[in-house]
Parts: sequence; C-alpha cells; structure tokens
Amino acid sequence: MNMAEPLTFTTLRDEPMARHVSWRAGGRADRFFVPKDLAVLSSFLRTIPRHEPVLFVGLGSNLLVRDGGYRGTVVLMHSAELRPEMRGGLLYAAAGVAAPKAARFAALHQLAGAEFLAGIPGTVGGALAMNAGCYGSETWDVVEKVTTIDRAGAVHERHKSEFEIGYRHCSFPQEEWFVGAFLKLPRGDGEASRARIKELLAKRIATQPLSLPNAGSVFRNPPGDHAARLIESCGLKGLERGGARVSEKHANFIVNPKGAAKAADIEWLIHEVKRIVLEKTQIDLVPEVRIVGEAQ
Repeated sequence: MNMAEPLTFTTLRDEPMARHVSWRAGGRADRFFVPKDLAVLSSFLRTIPRHEPVLFVGLGSNLLVRDGGYRGTVVLMHSAELRPEMRGGLLYAAAGVAAPKAARFAALHQLAGAEFLAGIPGTVGGALAMNAGCYGSETWDVVEKVTTIDRAGAVHERHKSEFEIGYRHCSFPQEEWFVGAFLKLPRGDGEASRARIKELLAKRIATQPLSLPNAGSVFRNPPGDHAARLIESCGLKGLERGGARVSEKHANFIVNPKGAAKAADIEWLIHEVKRIVLEKTQIDLVPEVRIVGEAQ
C-alpha cells in the first residue's frame, strides 16, 4: 500500500485485469480498490487526485483492458455477498449485484418483468451503464430511479428522466458512477417467472459459447438486422488471431478458448470483423464492448 494514502484504504498495485474481465486477457491496473461498503467508497474517492482516471468494474463482461494496462484506479464493485432488497415497494439492487441474482430475487417476491436480467452476464451497474438487454427487454425499461456517486464521494438519487437512454446507451453530463438501482416491477406469478428464467438460461446455453472466456455480444445489432447474421454471412466464424477466435457457435462472440490470447488479438479481431462486414455489406457495426487502457 502507498503510505501516502490513509491506512484504512488497502489498494493493490499492478493488479492483472485479466483476473477481473470475462475475456481473461489484458494488462495491469496501476491501482485497484475493492470497497467494503458505500461509505468506504465515498471516503476513498475523495483521496483520488482530480486528474487521475477512475474505472468502475463489475463482472468485467463488457470490458477489454489493453495489454499496456490502465493508468489510473480501478474500483471493483461486484461482490457475491450483495443481496437485492425491497424498499418502499421497489426492488433495490446495488450496482455490484449480478443481474441474474436480481432476476431471481424478483421472481421470489412475485414480481414480473425482470426475467430478462437472467440473460445479462454482468452486474446491475454495468447493465445500467450500457442499457443492457436481451430477449426484447432492456434494463432501463424497469428502472424507476438510481443512486450514483461522484468524484467528491457525494451520493445522489436521480430519476430516470435525468438520463439520455437509447439502444445499448445511457449517458448524462455529470462525472458520476452508478451505485444502485430501484426497479419498478408489477406483481406477477413467481412460478411463471422462474420458469421463464429457466427457459432463457437454457436458450443462452444452447446458442452461446458460455463454456469459453467471452464478453457477450461484441457488436450492437444494426436496425432491422442481427450482427451475428451479418458476421456469419461474411464467412467470419472461426476467424482467429493469437488464441482469440470468432465463435463458431455464435458469430457475435469472440472467445479466448485457452486463455492465451492477448487483448491486442481480441481488439484486432473486433476491428477486422467490423472492416470486412462494412466492405461486404455496407453496414458499419458498432461495438458494444468498452476498450480502455494503453497498447503495449
């Protein structure tokens, strides 16, 4: 630990981000912090110099850190100990709660409309940040309000109307990060919800390469079409570079089968797929994946 920091904050130096992203590839973070609760996170943020980049990470399922690493502080929000809860008739989930856990909690409490969250391989915070969705539903469809935290450590409660929300997109002007969400869900049939969750999970297993390191869908679906169909139509299934490969099971997935790929290999495949699809179909695919850090 850097002795210039308050002794209550234990940070890791040169933490391999491959341990914290679902692709199992990438460089090291200069500094890595795991807050035990919101109060600690608030205090910690006040110690970070204004110029220093800060990256919040959940399950790392939509993230690629370049091989040269991240020059700043990474804050890990996910914790298996976090549990959703009911607050004032709304389902509250901290940003670090895995999205499927929120889906199961809703079903347990006879609430409908959150079943699709079981198909999102990330945290609630990550789902908010990119308006993640699947099977016809999107995260912000069920959000009433959220809590955020700013660089000064202040916590804010913000209504859905304060955000610009679109397909795989969410933005607002302040430099803040999500720390929780309140979901407004109608009463339903818990047994039916659990059956729907089971059905969606079975569909994911059947159609996606979940047994191999991946980051979910790499590209957004263009209007009226599917990225996977376009990629497959260009003959790109199985395209490889340095251990990374376009999945034969689902063309909109890039996998790292042996965990040996570098982030640069994955990034090259992203750009190459984008280039070839544009050349052959005149459709410019937009990546969903966030790419950060320095090239090696």
